[in-house]
Amino acid sequence: MKTLIVHAHPEPKSLNGSLKDLAVSTLEDAGHEVRVSDLYAMGWKAVVDGADYGSHASSPLKVAADSGRAFDAGTLTEDVRAEQEKLLWADAVVLQFPLWWYTMPAILKGWVDRVFTHHFAYGVGEHSDTRYGERFGEGTLAGRRALLSVTVGGPRSHYAARGINGPIDDLLFPIQHGVLYYPGLDVLPPFVVYGADRMTAEEYPAVAEAWTQRLLTLESAEPIPFRRQNFGDYEIPSLSLKEGREAAGRTGFGLHVRA
Repeated sequence: MKTLIVHAHPEPKSLNGSLKDLAVSTLEDAGHEVRVSDLYAMGWKAVVDGADYGSHASSPLKVAADSGRAFDAGTLTEDVRAEQEKLLWADAVVLQFPLWWYTMPAILKGWVDRVFTHHFAYGVGEHSDTRYGERFGEGTLAGRRALLSVTVGGPRSHYAARGINGPIDDLLFPIQHGVLYYPGLDVLPPFVVYGADRMTAEEYPAVAEAWTQRLLTLESAEPIPFRRQNFGDYEIPSLSLKEGREAAGRTGFGLHVRA
């Protein structure tokens, strides 16, 4: 199995850095081929601008249309094309990052913004009365798996159903459903380390063991059963979930997960 790890933390000696290193050694020992995109070490440019699209940048800049033209022409910048090639190479993608202000670090969001271009991660497939493009279960990255490994500063109770920060599954939904599942990746339940800011050296071995065991199930674990867009659950073109498809009492993001 070929695995791409995208790592987003500025400190190599951080908990995130240790989890990234452990993922590399664990997966390689298990026979995986592993590539790492260490965004801070790479000096990754985190903002989209016209320079990404060269001669295909319009004035005024139109990010979706311009990125699609540059992708089609093969003229995206070298760093972006390299990351797209890694994604196409991989069977699985692991995103390793700390939860900062309820989402991914800016450098990782910038990786998504620049790499997930039009005609690569979105804007693909047939648009008709019965289909709304290839997305949410279909798309360029279909057939691959994705896993979030996330460190969180607060305790688990802060991210529970009644916790003040909201359920962790809700906070991660825009990433898991909107970034990863959208272009076709099958998303596995996340690996979340709570209380990361106060973790002691004595507590780390248990976390490392849990992470090792999760990594060893990368090929076999059941993905989150998100609903597929074009397979009968949604009205098209409104993309509203059809009445009666949800489990009794289910609302919010949970509507988009099969019972």
